Amino acid sequence: MWSIALPGFGQYLNGKFFKGTVLLILEFVVNLQANFNEIIILSFHGNIENAIIQANYQWLMFYPCLYFYSMWDAWKDAGGGKEKYDFLPFLFSAYFVTVGCIYSSKLRIFGILFGPVWLPILCVIPGVAVGLIIRKIIKYTDH
Repeated sequence: MWSIALPGFGQYLNGKFFKGTVLLILEFVVNLQANFNEIIILSFHGNIENAIIQANYQWLMFYPCLYFYSMWDAWKDAGGGKEKYDFLPFLFSAYFVTVGCIYSSKLRIFGILFGPVWLPILCVIPGVAVGLIIRKIIKYTDH
């Protein structure tokens, strides 16, 4: 659960200090280069247009993969993910959130522009769902 707070924290908790340090440094580099804290603040204040202007999408697109990899890796090291294909919900979440990030400056849902924070967060839901469905289909066909 600590990896949800910040990539690398779950690795520290699991005693993987080198890996945790690498993920934490990567998180800070991507966060600073993408202006992520600024776009989070602007998004929370409802200033989506300025959040879009401030976002460095070339860097911001790295964040979902870093974030979901960190969560999966910490979960796996803590004893989860023992079954085949348990990584798929994390994988598809990272993919869908990245796609959400790419379209976040233009895509409107019911006329609402969610921007580079809220649209990617909304994309977690279909990412997890698709990952779980595909995992179930693959496991079913493996027998």
